[in-house]
Amino acid sequence: MSSTIAALSTPNGESAIALVRLSGGECLRLSEDIFKKGVPVPRKSNRASYKSLNGEILDDCVFTFFKGPASYTGEDMLEIATHGNPFIVQCVLEDLFERGCVPAEPGEFTRRAFMNDKMDLSQAEGVALLISARSQRSLNAARRQLMGALGERVRNFCDRLMDISALIEAYIDFPEDDLPPEDTSRVASEAEQLSCEIQALIDSSKYTPLIHQGLNIVIAGAPNAGKSSLMNELLGHSRAIVSPKAGTTRDFIDEKIIIDGCFANLTDTAGLRNSDDAIESAGISKALEKISACDVCLLTIDVSDPKLSLPQETQDLLSAKNTVVVLNKCDAEGADPDKYKKIYKEFACVETSCRTHQGISSLRAAISQLIKSNSILPAADDILVSSRHAQALSKAKSCLMSAAEKTIKDIPSELVASDVREALNALGEITGKTDNEQILDRVFSKFCIGK
Repeated sequence: MSSTIAALSTPNGESAIALVRLSGGECLRLSEDIFKKGVPVPRKSNRASYKSLNGEILDDCVFTFFKGPASYTGEDMLEIATHGNPFIVQCVLEDLFERGCVPAEPGEFTRRAFMNDKMDLSQAEGVALLISARSQRSLNAARRQLMGALGERVRNFCDRLMDISALIEAYIDFPEDDLPPEDTSRVASEAEQLSCEIQALIDSSKYTPLIHQGLNIVIAGAPNAGKSSLMNELLGHSRAIVSPKAGTTRDFIDEKIIIDGCFANLTDTAGLRNSDDAIESAGISKALEKISACDVCLLTIDVSDPKLSLPQETQDLLSAKNTVVVLNKCDAEGADPDKYKKIYKEFACVETSCRTHQGISSLRAAISQLIKSNSILPAADDILVSSRHAQALSKAKSCLMSAAEKTIKDIPSELVASDVREALNALGEITGKTDNEQILDRVFSKFCIGK
């Protein structure tokens, strides 16, 4: 029998309530010994005093017993809700360890759920993603993975691979039988079709960092174009220093923002111009680096400046696929937004005024439209894979392409069958059907303790 583990499942620090979680075969006995309430009814919350081994009352608690396998981990579980004083939590945990419990490792509760077939490995990873989600899009993606969308897709691949394997094995086991020759080409065809579908899933891995870590949106433009004011408007509060003096922003400023349900890193950069000032030039170089690497660029233009010009190096970095031209200060005397609409006719253009707050909602809408129309982010219901999943899928695809090639070249079926088995093993790494302790250690090490 595995040991009974215990850990704080709520964040450290003062709070109204703290939740201590236990899992293992000793949970029922511990419940009876600590709370003196007899055998608890599963899933029914009970209020009682927590009595330590020496008989001291540590706190007035609410505890709930969960009978395995109908629990999160598949084992008996006990959840103890205490007052959220860190000292109380410490006393409770120390008492539990004195009674034989052991501290839970990071992700150990979810690891036990996986080991007890409560979820596959991809769903377990979905738990971690759900906890760390910072936007509606990342939350939805994590929820789909937790509900088993990726695991279901992989199992479909595996079922079809098993069909291919059965066909190949028929040729190996019954070579004298009159098997139809067209079935050989079917093996190659099925392998190639599966390879294409797997590649489509691999391609989704490029979106995963954008969904979970955020888009990179850069505000760029000439000095005094209103970039810092624009950043403050998008944030809804003053963050960047605003000054009429050119070159005020010499480094970049990062802030977090939600755009169309997606988490984003918003960066205000140094004004772009030719400068002999060493410090300003360094800031401009950083700005150009940010522009070249960003997902969305907000090119901010002072439409009241008749002498505006941007360095050619900046112009070369711009693309209509990821740039919105912000025609700022459209309320100023001498403003001529139409002039720049003609210059940037291939780009999405939005007229704004940070002084009057004009056009900010339209700018947000333009950013959202740019993201959708140019597939900067995936469709809402797309299945996304991590780099670990992509690595396993690439291995499976490589094996399948090898199997198809060998079939076409009439190489012995035993070698084709070996490739198919390797493809199955690779897919098993995603759902955890392949017994690889190193993979499990890598996955669950990223979890917080208590989950």
